[in-house]
Amino acid sequence: MNVAPKDKNAWLWIPFLYFTQGIPYILVVTVSVIMYKRLGIGNAEIGLYTSWLYLPWVLKPLWSPLVDLNGTKRTWFLVMQLIISLAFLGIGLFLPSNSFFIITLAFFWMAAFASATNDIASDGYYMLGLTQKKQSFFIGVRSTFYRLAMVTGQGLLVIFAGFLENKYGDNTKAWSLTMISASALMFILTIANFFSTPKFENTKVEPAEKPEGFLEVFASFFKKNQIGIALLFILTYRLGESQLVKMASPFLLDKLEVGGLEYSTEAVGTIYGTVGIIMLSLGGIVGGILISRDGLKKWMLPMLLALNLPNALYAILAVTQTTSIYAVVGTVVLEQFGYGFGFTAFLMYLIFVAEGISKTSHYAIATGFMALGMMLPGMVSGYIQEWLGYDGFFIWVVIAAIPAFLVLKFLKYPADYGKKTIESNV
Repeated sequence: MNVAPKDKNAWLWIPFLYFTQGIPYILVVTVSVIMYKRLGIGNAEIGLYTSWLYLPWVLKPLWSPLVDLNGTKRTWFLVMQLIISLAFLGIGLFLPSNSFFIITLAFFWMAAFASATNDIASDGYYMLGLTQKKQSFFIGVRSTFYRLAMVTGQGLLVIFAGFLENKYGDNTKAWSLTMISASALMFILTIANFFSTPKFENTKVEPAEKPEGFLEVFASFFKKNQIGIALLFILTYRLGESQLVKMASPFLLDKLEVGGLEYSTEAVGTIYGTVGIIMLSLGGIVGGILISRDGLKKWMLPMLLALNLPNALYAILAVTQTTSIYAVVGTVVLEQFGYGFGFTAFLMYLIFVAEGISKTSHYAIATGFMALGMMLPGMVSGYIQEWLGYDGFFIWVVIAAIPAFLVLKFLKYPADYGKKTIESNV
């Protein structure tokens, strides 16, 4: 079997692979919120049931060793991407039915499990196909295209849904056609990944990449140095955002009399799909370059601040209830740049935690805890919002960022981790 050398064609396959990884995630956990809001489901139910959709990302470590032990990562992610395409098609076809909420949630669950498995395989492929030096350099590119996919889903697809809502005057038909279009997009991306990804894997050549047993994978992860503090940091890094992401779109869409800003579906999609894309990309790229230049230690605190401080702008919008397009766009600009910039450090730290044999499975375990940190707060976010109102809710979101800063004080990792050396420029 001919095996491609590490780092081959990275500029080609990394953008495609991580754009594909981001599309189902954003559709399952965020666009589903907008869709159900436009179809008349309440905030409490939206927050609860769509947060349950995080569960596959929480549980994916349970089957991540199967991806390590059987087949190639490339085969796994191609099959999963095809399943995701079929799940979105099912959502689109069954939205007009009387029992649309239960049926479409089931298809979202199908997409979520396939997407979580796709993440395991794609991340493992990334770590296998690149040297450690190149991993740190491409972390910004990887993050950027992942976030571009998220903005494409939350931006362009939502704009498309808003356009169809206006055209047909029927939200159900509009979202049905949107989800069918998302299915077609996933199928096209699957084909693109089939042709762009080199065949890096050869189990006969690299036996050290394979774990010896299923349970050994989990045991070795929890024996890592300072793992308790590491997991606490992973769980709290996005504690504020995990709640904000569920209620930000309902806030922009809700009527003025209930504390919202009463923006249209198309307007919300346009804001995230224009300036959002530009600033998110810029933040991710700048973050990756800075870490590869200076190492993770120097930028961890500034990136954590960048991720959380813009949340205060949502609180200001909610308290003043201004509908100014400049204020809303300005908030999105700073939030998206801060998110792209701040999330880069988080991704690099997860790679550090996963270092060693079975790093595909260990990375899956680490990101499973990350998903748990998104799922549990998200489940109660709708109830908190209905209790406190939008103004009180976003103030609470700002306060919820504090624990991560306290845990950061006790975190230990190499100061120059991820730093590009002279040799990596070759």
